[in-house]
Amino acid sequence: MSEFEYDLFVIGVGSGGVRAARMSAAQGKRVATAEDRYMGGTCVNVGCVPKKLLVYASHFSEDYENARGFGWDEARPGFSWQKLIENKNTEISRLNGIYRGMLDSTGVTHFDGRARIVDEHHVSIGDQTVSTEKILIATGGWPYVPDFPGNDLVITSNEAFFLEELPKRVLVVGGGYIAVEFAGIFAGLGAESHLSYRGSLFLRHFDEDVRQLVRDELNKKAINLHFNSHMEKVEKLSNGKLKVTFREPITQVDEREIRPDQGSTEEFDIVLYATGRVPAVHDIGLENVDVKCRENGAIIVDDYYQTSVPSIYALGDVIDKVQLTPVAIEEAMTFVRTQYMNTPTKMDYENIATAVFCQPNIGTVGLTEQEARDKYGDVAVFRSIYRAMKHTLSGSDEKNMMKIIVDRKTDVVVGVHMVGPEAGEIIQGVAIAMKAGATKAIFDATVGIHPTAAEEFVTMREEVTSP
Repeated sequence: MSEFEYDLFVIGVGSGGVRAARMSAAQGKRVATAEDRYMGGTCVNVGCVPKKLLVYASHFSEDYENARGFGWDEARPGFSWQKLIENKNTEISRLNGIYRGMLDSTGVTHFDGRARIVDEHHVSIGDQTVSTEKILIATGGWPYVPDFPGNDLVITSNEAFFLEELPKRVLVVGGGYIAVEFAGIFAGLGAESHLSYRGSLFLRHFDEDVRQLVRDELNKKAINLHFNSHMEKVEKLSNGKLKVTFREPITQVDEREIRPDQGSTEEFDIVLYATGRVPAVHDIGLENVDVKCRENGAIIVDDYYQTSVPSIYALGDVIDKVQLTPVAIEEAMTFVRTQYMNTPTKMDYENIATAVFCQPNIGTVGLTEQEARDKYGDVAVFRSIYRAMKHTLSGSDEKNMMKIIVDRKTDVVVGVHMVGPEAGEIIQGVAIAMKAGATKAIFDATVGIHPTAAEEFVTMREEVTSP
């Protein structure tokens, strides 16, 4: 008879937590979970799923515009933000039920409430304390808003999914994929959309060609891009609008930096901050145990997700390794194989594909061109920028791009990037080939599907001139 009530207690039922709990229970382990917000975590409730639904909605305005060239009349149907949010909420509620059902069907005991670690083998939920052999922290991440005057007046992506009405004028602050996606969502749904980023070009961890092409395409879609833009404060006006003060660019006089006392001001209906996410480690009892964390709060783990406390493990966004839902799910499977299937397994983080659902979409896997040059030195680069066949009739000037980066010494494809419709769908297949170690010769020997955008990946033969 075990001295513990449970073999595993999972704190957080997002994608990683649910997978770890279910699969551990399937191995005959006594598993419990706790969650104080919503079943399914960020992805299901305020992340991937609702965001993709809003992206679909925002793209219809372009579809209607493009349809004219194909013979459809110019009647433009009305749009209801309230109906969109209502239908989105219904779908999310359905998914919440599915997640709860998955836990119930595998015999997992679930506690509704905030779980806090008491010590190495005890967790409290409200007034109840339970014992467990192992604790798995899968609490995910949380939007980060820096400290500045009026920061309590801004919203994050969490709140954006529940706005009562579509704002007429929106400011999105940030340069990551969440900021770029929401700027496109609001613009596509009819709002005047502004994106403010403190750097010279957004999406800084992406390939340079991708970044530049997306910038150009967003400009065409009437998204107002403000680079080298620094927001200083937000004030609420009597009419309910938000007045945003921007710091003017620094000017140089002799050797002195001059910062104007008063920058430019603009008024917006909402200000959405998308300046990154931090590990959600607040108020989960880490102060009661000697779990080591990085400066940003990320829990430090070894290759098997074990923390500095042998009985406590962590995975997913809370360890801040690769903040993607499929990564958390695979980390969970790696954890289960190691702990309960007698198969010690390390997660392979190489060639993880990802997508950004801006318009047009970004899909990417492997190294950027600069990363490849830094790692391999001599690389071959193949790139195609073109206007899609669809737009020969639609009249749109939207450009697509596909890019392949090859280690010249081995001919292995080490990076593939795409900007264009359904880029994520296409890159997923390419990622399989890269995971298998495909060479450029294999790409070249593959017969394309015509007419498709994807065939471009197997027809590019001419190298781009090296910089």
